[in-house]
Amino acid sequence: MADLLPPRSPIDMFGDPIDAQPLWFKKDAFLQENFDSETYIADLRTFVPFENFRSELQSYISFLKHELIELINRDYGDFVNLSTNLVDVDGAILRMRAPLTELRERISQFRTSVDSSLAALQNGLRQREEASAAREILELLLDTFHVVSKVEKLIKELPELPTDLSNENVTSTDNDPLSNGYVVNGTNVRETQSILLERIASEMNRLKFYMAHAQDLPFIENMEKRIQSASSLLDASLGRCFVYALENRDANAIYNCLRAYAAIDNTNGAEEVFRTTIVSPLIRKIIPHSSSEALVGTLGNELEKDYRQIMQYIDKECKFLLEISSSANSGLHVFDFLANSILKEVLLSIQRGKPGAFSPGRPMEFLRNYKSSLGLLAYLEGYCPSRSAVAKFRTETVYVEFMKQWNIGVYFSLRFQEIAGALDSALMVSSITPVSNEGNSQELTLKQSITLLESLRSCWREDVLVLSCSDKFLRLSLQLLSRYSTWLSSGLAARKGGNAGSNPGSDWTISATPENFIYVMHDVDYLVNELGNDFLDHILQLLASCSSEVLDLVKQSILQCGKSLKDLVPSIRNTMIEALVEKSVEDLRQLKGITATYRMTNKPLPVRHSPYVSGVLRPLKSFLDGERATTYLTEETRKILLLGAATKITDQYHELAADLVNVTRRTETSLQRLRQGAMRRAGASSDVSDQNVSETDKICMQLFLDVQEYGRNLAAIGVAAADIPAYRSLWQCVAPSDRQTTINF
Repeated sequence: MADLLPPRSPIDMFGDPIDAQPLWFKKDAFLQENFDSETYIADLRTFVPFENFRSELQSYISFLKHELIELINRDYGDFVNLSTNLVDVDGAILRMRAPLTELRERISQFRTSVDSSLAALQNGLRQREEASAAREILELLLDTFHVVSKVEKLIKELPELPTDLSNENVTSTDNDPLSNGYVVNGTNVRETQSILLERIASEMNRLKFYMAHAQDLPFIENMEKRIQSASSLLDASLGRCFVYALENRDANAIYNCLRAYAAIDNTNGAEEVFRTTIVSPLIRKIIPHSSSEALVGTLGNELEKDYRQIMQYIDKECKFLLEISSSANSGLHVFDFLANSILKEVLLSIQRGKPGAFSPGRPMEFLRNYKSSLGLLAYLEGYCPSRSAVAKFRTETVYVEFMKQWNIGVYFSLRFQEIAGALDSALMVSSITPVSNEGNSQELTLKQSITLLESLRSCWREDVLVLSCSDKFLRLSLQLLSRYSTWLSSGLAARKGGNAGSNPGSDWTISATPENFIYVMHDVDYLVNELGNDFLDHILQLLASCSSEVLDLVKQSILQCGKSLKDLVPSIRNTMIEALVEKSVEDLRQLKGITATYRMTNKPLPVRHSPYVSGVLRPLKSFLDGERATTYLTEETRKILLLGAATKITDQYHELAADLVNVTRRTETSLQRLRQGAMRRAGASSDVSDQNVSETDKICMQLFLDVQEYGRNLAAIGVAAADIPAYRSLWQCVAPSDRQTTINF
């Protein structure tokens, strides 16, 4: 019994058989009906190594073979008896084959019958379809023939219009098929002919439809000459009838003719007839095309007067047709007589008779003509019954071509050179140029500033500005302001750095006096105020049709330029202060003469101030009390200049005095050492001069008296000397020891 037990599989340390299959290997997957080997392998290869997968499959194959062998061994008796149980299999097969063969033959015969019936049915349907198509073509050809014949007959039946257009009552002949033997006046003949022409046009429209569906057919090709002849006769008759109706202002006939033109899709023909018959003679009376006609026409390139006459003619001679074509529910909206008749003739007349009107070489005349042309277009748009009609009018080819004639870009370039060139020329001079305004502080004082303001205003004058280019003129205005600001800042920087010749146009500061800078400061204040008020209001009023966002941007840009100018005011003020200090320092340099006065002399202590002190503040006082300062400077500005100049002058005074005192003391110390050494060598006492007043004391006393007088002079012009830190330091530098803490004069 021990030999019959299957061998036990070795187990691992966890108690599982070593040959146990992994969890990812599912044997049940092979038994599924929709099992796909490629999909199964692709799914497992994403997380199972190929070698492991192959070894598992090989193990499973071995397992299956082993199991199959076991099954055969277990049921070997039944397996052997399987062949013995198959008795008379061949006979059974023969018995089953006969009915199956008979069934196959019947099915084959039935299929053949069905196929023949289907082929016959399809053939019949195809013949029926061909017959239907042939019938349609035949009917189309017959209809075409009938329409052509009908058109030819109707054309022959057209009544003749009277040859004398001035004769209103015309008697038709009895042979006229439309008169029926009755006397018909001219108006009835026009209306009758227009009605018949509209009918012919509708038939021609049908004929075009038939021809479009019967192209390349011999019958149609043979009838092509008849069709073209009929079309030509219709066009000629319709043109004559329309001209006659226009000249007699027959509203009914005009309406019928326009419907006929619309029916044959020949709107250009009607527009051209109206242009050549009505519009062209009128326009050529106003704007002649040739030199012989110009003898009785207007001269020059001005268009405003011509446009007024043209508008009068349109009201008088063209309004009736425009009202007919734009009437509601008329179906005549396909015509555009405004663009393709009136505006086209106006454009041709200007191009031939007054080509110089489009030339921007004369900017003022060009702008007047351009604005007059916009007025004419606005007048023509007034005849449009709706906004959509206005939009359609503006997209017409003639309208676009008319607007292209006005080269606004070249016009702006010429204006740019004119306006910017004037300012640039004014700023390139080597000195500022005051103008006489008779002491009026409400006006600009420098030619450069006046030129700037005139240039800015020129950009927005009615005879310069083009609203469609308002963005360009705004940019030009900002460039002008920037150019002026640069001129000021570069000049101030050049004066401060002493390199005026390095930048063209910046050397004006070299010859400028402090009084000249009064003009500069006044003009800057005036310009800043003008930019933020009247000038800005004028621009915003001109651009009132723009959105609020655009207006805000315009306002911000102009105010920013005004701020840039205002930011230069401190620099201008400092330049004025530096110029005043330079004049005052010239008198302060006399302070060095005090040393020569008391050095190696026996002069007593000074009792009064030096003469130079009175001249130190004289340039500042003269400047502030002058006519220019009192006229053009505000009281606040004068105070700022006074305090700033006084502070800087005092700084210079303190620096010079401190240097003088230090040098004097060092010199006296050196002399005392030399004197004491000589006296010791001579055997004399070294304290002989100790009782005398030293030269340094005399010099300091003189400086102290001068500083007191300088303080009184400061007080005289309105400056508290004690409030200036440099003056307190100066006082402490030269005052006696007992007066160091108290400043009094």
